Amino acid sequence: MVDAFIELDGVEKVFDVRRRTGFLRRERRQVRAVDGLSFTVARGEIVGYIGPNGAGKSTTIKMLTGILTPSGGRLRVAGIDPARERTRLAHRIGVVFGQRTTLWWDLPLIDSYRLAHRMYRIPDARYRENLDRLVELLDLESLLEVPVRQLSLGQRMRGDIAAALLHDPEVLYLDEPTIGLDVVSKARVREFLGELNTERGTTVLLTTHDLQDIERLCSRVMVIDHGRMMYDGPLAGLHEAGESERTLVVDLERELPPVDVGPAARVVRVEGPRQWLAFPASESAAPLVARIAAEYPLVDLSVREPDIEAVIGRMYADRETVVPGARNS
Repeated sequence: MVDAFIELDGVEKVFDVRRRTGFLRRERRQVRAVDGLSFTVARGEIVGYIGPNGAGKSTTIKMLTGILTPSGGRLRVAGIDPARERTRLAHRIGVVFGQRTTLWWDLPLIDSYRLAHRMYRIPDARYRENLDRLVELLDLESLLEVPVRQLSLGQRMRGDIAAALLHDPEVLYLDEPTIGLDVVSKARVREFLGELNTERGTTVLLTTHDLQDIERLCSRVMVIDHGRMMYDGPLAGLHEAGESERTLVVDLERELPPVDVGPAARVVRVEGPRQWLAFPASESAAPLVARIAAEYPLVDLSVREPDIEAVIGRMYADRETVVPGARNS
């Protein structure tokens, strides 16, 4: 039996919004940020949770942490209702909001960690062990005595991730965790999160606009739009649902007419001896490569993965389409 660590059943969140419509007149309307959302996340899963701005991602995470109370439906994390038992749940979760910090702005970074040590009542030995490990893996040694307000966005993000993990949370919510990070820092954070999940079985719900985060870490992805689930399934199925294509870039010895790729692929571009061939992302590149290598003077080739953002964009353009292969939420 699957250990459903996170459970949402028909969850809704409605906000009352007032706007001025004239002199001394205001209009009130309701905005449905989350609309009948249902899904489960098993203990130890890393799940990508993606969608456009305003889709309801951050609202969902705030309800999962107890910051917001659902307008309807049922929500549980480790069997706990976040809105009713927020303090009890806080010891079991970690949260990183990319646009907001949980660190103390005017204090050195290490002081925020010392405060977390006391707030979460972390045993001294465990605190020192976790801190040393996080400082090393996230390269924070030179930043510990620097006031948080003097840190760059990327440095602060690494500091926030460490703060969220000091108390060994069972589940980690990451809302844009690699925002502002350079390429090297992003790779380090992704590697760290993968190790964290493997070594400690930490459940991770990852919200991001950097789709490489999803590709590197998640085997399952959920796509929402206007607070509704559009897709819930494996990453490979997302490509299939959006009819995405991979690209085989072929370098020949000399300029030739477009290669004969048969019915399973198509030539999309030719520039001198280089040709770009598109084929379904769900198919293996091996047969196509073997055919070209046997019939043409091949020098080099590379395979480029499909642009997931474009795939999702096509899904948004037709919200009423039933997505094949998606899970029933």
